[in-house]
Amino acid sequence: MFEIFVCMLKEEWRMHSTLFGNLNFALFPILIFGMAFMGTFLIPFTSRLMDVNMLAVSIHSMYCIMGLMVGSFGIMGKEMMNRRFGQGSLLIHSARSLPISERRLFGNFVVKDTLYYFMLWILPFCLGFLIASPFNAISIHYPLLMFVTASLAFLTGMCTVFILSSVYSRSRAALYAVIILAFAAFVALYLISGDIMRVMRLFMLPSEIFLNFSFPLLIISAAVIIVLFIPAIFLFSPETHAGEKRYVAVLCPLYDRLSRLPFIRGGIDAEKVSASATSGASAPAASEKDFVYAAAQKELTIIAKDFIDLHRSGIGIGQTLFSFVLPVGLIWLVLSVLSDVLRPEQIFMVIAAVTGIIASTMYTWLTEFESFSAYLFLPVKVSSIIRAKIMTFSVLHVVPAVFLIVIAAVTGVLASAVFAIVFAFSVSYYALAIMVRYSGLSPSLMLYSASFFLRYSLFLMPPVIILLGLAFIATGFSLAALILIIPSYFLLKGSFEKWDREDLPGF
Repeated sequence: MFEIFVCMLKEEWRMHSTLFGNLNFALFPILIFGMAFMGTFLIPFTSRLMDVNMLAVSIHSMYCIMGLMVGSFGIMGKEMMNRRFGQGSLLIHSARSLPISERRLFGNFVVKDTLYYFMLWILPFCLGFLIASPFNAISIHYPLLMFVTASLAFLTGMCTVFILSSVYSRSRAALYAVIILAFAAFVALYLISGDIMRVMRLFMLPSEIFLNFSFPLLIISAAVIIVLFIPAIFLFSPETHAGEKRYVAVLCPLYDRLSRLPFIRGGIDAEKVSASATSGASAPAASEKDFVYAAAQKELTIIAKDFIDLHRSGIGIGQTLFSFVLPVGLIWLVLSVLSDVLRPEQIFMVIAAVTGIIASTMYTWLTEFESFSAYLFLPVKVSSIIRAKIMTFSVLHVVPAVFLIVIAAVTGVLASAVFAIVFAFSVSYYALAIMVRYSGLSPSLMLYSASFFLRYSLFLMPPVIILLGLAFIATGFSLAALILIIPSYFLLKGSFEKWDREDLPGF
């Protein structure tokens, strides 16, 4: 039992250190510690704008979402590892090749993930909070309690995704029924109580323990985790049971539809290019047009392939819900509490800024499971692939645009929707340019890189905060965000040259 646990710990470390580099990955907890330490000094200032209760709920919700993501990786790790390391897989999927039961592997996996991510995310954050607390007249009771409640929130998220995955493996209809019932219960409690904070604290029980500690609540929270975990461990199956699927060839029709979009260069008419080449146009001019058309064809084919991959992999809707709608929706709920302090337009601009930052992560949707070594055998440059990904990224921006329009309609600030979309898109493309500049086609691999995370934050946050301050003065000033187009252009232009010169690992 213990030997399996140790092997799983080594497996997790080696996987992360291979992806991110030993030093960068080792420094990441130190970066979290530093952010928590400095953030503690800002609590007296943030408490004037945001209720401390809401701050506690937000932190615990963040750890719950983190547990959801970690649990999802454990369930889908086989597919992810195969895409990244060929036939590599995780020990949790080794029940058929090792004389060990699935339940024992799964139990070790849960204990390993709890300890590993406690050391990576929870311990550094709580230590930073603990050490800085005496300097801010904060009782040591709260940092010590945070160790317990943050761990409970993480385990709640992880066990929730395990039980939902187990239900899904048995019946999709049952999964949808569970989700609908949970959502209906949330809405019903909100309508009865009229207090969104009280409902969120009820659903996020660890935050309630942190704010109003009692042993009965602690026991109930632990019991909820056990109730979620025990059925999951009995129902868990690491094997996939997907049946054979057949797909209609859609590359050519999709290629034609995408070529009509105005910002995609693939819409060059081949007949016009050929006509210009035979009607007396100079050879260099015709040759240049042929080259541009050929390059556009390659990029447009990659764009069409991206959409086919998103559809056939089935991650499109899941990514939209869990990587975009869920975090932005949660932040919307948090910010709604500030209605007594900020005007609706100001809250909407904060949501637009956050939406822009989160929307930039859609670039990782297009690269995280891509196997770029296959492109070694094709006459295509790295810059062409990046350009194609950016064009796909642009098409996907219909999601944040619709999301902002819905929020504007619900909150009664529809007149500010255009300003918010311009602001969000400017921030999103600027964040994208930073990611492309420093991570190329591997933005998700830089997630735990301390140096990348620090550079990304230093380049992104100061201009966003300044522009947000201007938007607070007057909504129309949010158009100043268009100035981000200039650094974005030069960052992307330099990125194309940089990544064409460098050999990418695994490319």
